[in-house]
Amino acid sequence: MAALLAAGLVAAAAPARAADENLIVNGGFENGLTGWFVNNGNATDSATLSSTPDAYSGASAVLVTSRTTTGSGPMQDLSGKVQAGQTYTLTARIKYENANGPATKQFFATMHYGGGTYTNLVSVTATKGQWAQFSGSFTIPSSQSVATARLFFETPWTSTPSSAPDTHLMDFKLDDVSVVGAPPPPAPSKTVEVVGKLPGEHNPLIGHKFGADGFGFVHGGRVYMYMTNDTQGYAPDPVTGVSAAINYGSINQITLISSDDLVNWTDHGEIQVAGPTGAAPFTSNSWAPGVAMKVVDGQEKFFLYYANGGGSSNVVTGASPLGPWTSERTTTLINGSTPGAEAVAWKFDPAPLVDDDGQAYLYFGGGPAATSMPAAERFNNPKNIRAIELADDMVATQGSAVVVDAPVAFEAGHVFKRQGKYYFSYSSHFGGSDFGGNQTPLPGYPGGGQIGYMISDSPMSWPKETYAGVLFPNQSQFFGAGTGGNNHQSVFEFEGRYYFTYHAPTLNKRITGNTTQGYRSPHIQELTFHPDGTIQQVVGTYAGVDQVRNFNPYRVFEAETLGWSKGIATARIDGGSAQFGASAPNLAVRDIDNGDWTALSSVDFGTGGARSVTAKVRALAAGARIQVRLDSVTGPVAGTIPVGAPTGEWAEVTAALDGATGVHDVYFTYEGPAGQDLFELDSWTFDRRADLPVTVNAQTRCTAGKAYVAVQARNDHDAPIDITLETPYGNRTFTGVAPGANAYQSFATRSASISAGSVTVRAGTTTVITAAYPGATCA
Repeated sequence: MAALLAAGLVAAAAPARAADENLIVNGGFENGLTGWFVNNGNATDSATLSSTPDAYSGASAVLVTSRTTTGSGPMQDLSGKVQAGQTYTLTARIKYENANGPATKQFFATMHYGGGTYTNLVSVTATKGQWAQFSGSFTIPSSQSVATARLFFETPWTSTPSSAPDTHLMDFKLDDVSVVGAPPPPAPSKTVEVVGKLPGEHNPLIGHKFGADGFGFVHGGRVYMYMTNDTQGYAPDPVTGVSAAINYGSINQITLISSDDLVNWTDHGEIQVAGPTGAAPFTSNSWAPGVAMKVVDGQEKFFLYYANGGGSSNVVTGASPLGPWTSERTTTLINGSTPGAEAVAWKFDPAPLVDDDGQAYLYFGGGPAATSMPAAERFNNPKNIRAIELADDMVATQGSAVVVDAPVAFEAGHVFKRQGKYYFSYSSHFGGSDFGGNQTPLPGYPGGGQIGYMISDSPMSWPKETYAGVLFPNQSQFFGAGTGGNNHQSVFEFEGRYYFTYHAPTLNKRITGNTTQGYRSPHIQELTFHPDGTIQQVVGTYAGVDQVRNFNPYRVFEAETLGWSKGIATARIDGGSAQFGASAPNLAVRDIDNGDWTALSSVDFGTGGARSVTAKVRALAAGARIQVRLDSVTGPVAGTIPVGAPTGEWAEVTAALDGATGVHDVYFTYEGPAGQDLFELDSWTFDRRADLPVTVNAQTRCTAGKAYVAVQARNDHDAPIDITLETPYGNRTFTGVAPGANAYQSFATRSASISAGSVTVRAGTTTVITAAYPGATCA
């Protein structure tokens, strides 16, 4: 062997490589049409797929009928499966039988790489009435992006196939499709391992995923934030932790979070609105969502508008803010045929407004100005945004769109109403050849990448004279290097206050430093007004907004409700939500490793406190546990939950708590074997220490012209308890009040007249009761 090695006659061992595999799902069509759909790369593509027993092998094949274009054929999405630079072998069987068709016909297996990029992979010339076989190999160029890779079967292209349908649009059958080659690469981890939202800070809203173009929508005491799913293309390198730049063309989902306190946000996951499996499969992208609610035929309906790339916009409909979502349309809502929108370059960024009288409007548009305008006008008044009325059903427009003459406008139009006035905000452009070249904005007009606004008396009248100023400078002014670029905003009213939403790549910056890759995160600041109704310019901060109420732990709530977090991810699981109902999506916290944690802000346990906490978990590793800590990730441990041995089944685990009283930030810290996923979390429930049975009555009485507040608390418990009466006019404690006995005190107010108010009664260490008393005038 030594001699052979010296002579160089022993071949080096080939590098280990995973065995090739078939990347096609249901290639024999034995499971019906599972995995297959009609090619929809162009708006005119259309066909009908159905199962047929006339198969080359097995029990069934697919029959393709009613084709409208040569490219109208069965398609399967191989995105994420095929790799650039790899070679694959393709085989399939195909047959056509049209009586008036040619004796032979060529068919192609073609890959659509997105946009206008189509590549014929393998072809076959079939004889009418006989099964023909595709058999060949193809290599994907190493420079080819495979973010989109969709395989379909077609006849050779011609611009007017309907002129000879028997030649170009014949029915055909397909069976036994396979694409064999290198197995798909393992999906890169999208888990954000850094603390992206720092404890104590309220911006960005979430630290475990991204979200852009946030649209705030209030319903039923909650704020729902609908966002472009920037996370969809996020794929950090496992070594450097840096992802390639964001690819907007791959985004076809909307991310949704909600909160009732503006600090603790529940992750509702993603809404698949576009793409082959989306609610509206005739659309490809889902950018810049906007949402409205209207009562239609006596029922609340929710309308989710979104941009289908830059060329059109669409709407899907839901029965609740969480869906489920369906499309009432088969074509896009806003497109090149929309009256009044013909000159708009980008027919996107749809933002709805339902006025007080029920009439609804949609604001949309942006992009380069018309070259027919003088250069200075193209820069200062590009007239690239439109407003249009929506029909009563909210899924169609009526009338013609009107121009919104917003100064230096680029995109992101949005309207809200306050005190009878309409406020239109938008993002300004950065100049350049699309806007007349080197120009100087008119005095007071926005600079590049700022949020300007206008105020009008009418939702359909926006002359340039209604311009009111800059609402928000570019976010880089507040968050520094790497956070510039355009922006997208909304305004919502919640419990009497107005709030401004915007995005910035702050989470991206905390992951990779000052060089960011375009992954944006949602932020909120409070919006305030001058006495004349103009807006005080917003300052972007990591501090964000105040929490509007303490968090109530005494209920079942989703584990993916997060004030702050480290190292976790979320994913959709089967079943409905324990908190939001059976029709709502259910998520779980996953990718939990030793040292990871989640936290809630300002949890109110009350004076009695919590007795125990229960977690619904799916154990994955033995020896894991959850510690419940107060006020910080290293704070005092109030309880420890043993998760137990790995079972892979969902179960509830409980631990007693000590010291969980009053208001605290609560941290759930996760411990277990290093290098393993420990468990998944579905929900939390805290159990309040039992209240003692006490009956309380408070009254006002008049004695000698003065008002008194009389408080009586009866012990209905079967043992003596201590009772404290607290009023604005004094307190008194009674120790050892016997069962059935009363603690009673009449508190002097020293006033002839008092307003209505309330008293507080504390029984033992666990029970707090309030009771109201009426006002009184005793003069």
